[in-house]
Amino acid sequence: MDDTARGADEVLTFERTRLAIERGVGTLILDDQPVMNAMSPAMLDGIKEALRHIGGPDSGIRCLVITGAGRAFSTGANLQQMTKGDAGSGPREAGSLLETGFHPVMRRLRDLSIPIITAVNGPAAGAGMSLALMGDLILCARSAYFLQAFRRIGLVPDCGSTWLLPRLIGRARALELSLLGEKLPAETAFEWGLVNRVYDDAALMDETMKLARDLASGPTLALGLIGRLYWEASENSHEEQIELERQFQVQAGATADFKEGVAAFLDKRPAQFTGR
Repeated sequence: MDDTARGADEVLTFERTRLAIERGVGTLILDDQPVMNAMSPAMLDGIKEALRHIGGPDSGIRCLVITGAGRAFSTGANLQQMTKGDAGSGPREAGSLLETGFHPVMRRLRDLSIPIITAVNGPAAGAGMSLALMGDLILCARSAYFLQAFRRIGLVPDCGSTWLLPRLIGRARALELSLLGEKLPAETAFEWGLVNRVYDDAALMDETMKLARDLASGPTLALGLIGRLYWEASENSHEEQIELERQFQVQAGATADFKEGVAAFLDKRPAQFTGR
């Protein structure tokens, strides 16, 4: 077991992925190190299984961390596996796995009702970059970098990157990354506002877990609704957004955490949130 999962209360193993659970934090570890955690159909199945467990009523997970094993976050699609067809069917059509493999993962992450932190410990390229950008908080090792690698193999960006990037860093920089295919170092990504924080490599996971435990001990239903509001804000009119805020405030106001938060404020004591 590597340092990422050491000390966990429970470690579940899925296809080319592991899920370490500790004190309400689930750490989803992409683990196919010989190919720098490139995502094959098997790994995508493993991620989907892990996400089903995370979203289950009895998982106890109140914050999700996603990271990679070894020296990479993920170098994108496993091209050797992606171009293989089923037995006797010939090569797989480029992009055919998007709807069956990648898109369900991205949709499930988008709709997850708990906060997500991505800890980008190394290269995040292609679909791996898109996965990294799904974090509500995106934390990077100083040596990490991002790469829109699609142009290098004659493909277009996918997995939502053409939706995410212009909204995060603007159209000009999004096009620059996609058309030129140049590496974007973590420090530059921070300067551009693409990521939240950059840490020395050795400190990344310790700092990540501090933030994850803080989120996991918070009013996680409300935190999940906050994330959902910002997803919807990109497309909603102002009127639509304030109506959605009202609807979500009704939901948050009906939770036990809201009652505890008010009581703790009035009693001048720290709140003890339960995620209910």
